[in-house]
Amino acid sequence: MRRTALLATVTALVAGALVWPAARQADAAPVTFAHPGVTVSKSQLDFARTKVNAGAQPWKAAYDQMVASKYADLNRVPKPRATVECGSYSNPNYGCTDEREDAIAAYTDALAWYITRDDRYAKKSIALMDAWSAVIKEHTNSNAPLQTGWAGSSWPKAAELIKYTYTGTWANSGRFATMLRTVYLPEVINGSNSNGNWELSMMEAAVGISVFLEDRTSYDKAIAKFRTRTAAYIYLSSDGALPKTVPSQNLDTTAKIVNYWQGQSTFVTGLTQETCRDFTHTGYGISAISHIAETSRIQGEDLYGTDVGERLRQALGFQSKYQLGEAVPSWLCGGSLTLGLGPVTETGYNALHNRLGIAMTNTQKLTEQNRPSGSNNLFVAWETLTDGDNPN
Repeated sequence: MRRTALLATVTALVAGALVWPAARQADAAPVTFAHPGVTVSKSQLDFARTKVNAGAQPWKAAYDQMVASKYADLNRVPKPRATVECGSYSNPNYGCTDEREDAIAAYTDALAWYITRDDRYAKKSIALMDAWSAVIKEHTNSNAPLQTGWAGSSWPKAAELIKYTYTGTWANSGRFATMLRTVYLPEVINGSNSNGNWELSMMEAAVGISVFLEDRTSYDKAIAKFRTRTAAYIYLSSDGALPKTVPSQNLDTTAKIVNYWQGQSTFVTGLTQETCRDFTHTGYGISAISHIAETSRIQGEDLYGTDVGERLRQALGFQSKYQLGEAVPSWLCGGSLTLGLGPVTETGYNALHNRLGIAMTNTQKLTEQNRPSGSNNLFVAWETLTDGDNPN
């Protein structure tokens, strides 16, 4: 009987029906989530804290910039509302700016708490999260998915720091989790067929929320959508004559793809779907890609070693050289680019250059030139402090 059972087990393993307990499928959520684990880990935070307390640069300047900002104001009054209504180009804007900036402020205060151990910052972060979790019910109008993605990217970063590092109490953490689960996650988890930065930001929120909620099913779904969208957002010559596409968008002709890529018909490695739109929106996409890759790394799967890392590296380098002033050739976007990449290079640059040792001359120059990088007032904040030349 024992021999029969052993043979059956071996047969099942060979057939793939069983997996050893320690094994983990690619792109699968971790069995145990790491906390704090949304874009920044405890070891990264400890490195930054040590540098700031030693007065080392650029971390001290980055910290000083952060605590001098409006987001670290301990007198900040939150402005929650039940319905946040956001139309295209912020028209209308009923609570949109307030929500995004209160979320960034909650994260800012959580970082300030970690660096200083000053309870006032932790309590302010909690007050901001509690104010919104007590009130908000929905996001409406055309920009609701993007708005939810932006605010929903900052909230779990704040919550992770407070829940897993603050030595005081957060009585309403359960209510905050319910807010993320019922108000934010359903709005972002199914993605978007708009410009690529939408879905990438939405997946950033979905991944971060899934980590905080320890929701393995949503994490897996978000990572899968992220992988598909990243491949369709940044072109590599290995993709073939045309960029990859997201199946649900039905971009099944060359003309449709060229139109979706802002009229660009010459495809070169590092070009993004929104390069010819403007660098600001391109920066949103690049930032979201780097944030998700960083969160995934903290959770035990390093996407930087996959095509995600290669696409991110090439996109950073391609956009950086033009942001630095290289002449724009006539075949690229009609010979004219709208610059303004934003404070979005630190995370990807640190992961690819400092950790993996990849030469990134243009990205390095732009990153160092922009230090300390601040906030884009949407969902990016203080990455020179958290990611600048951080080996962890």
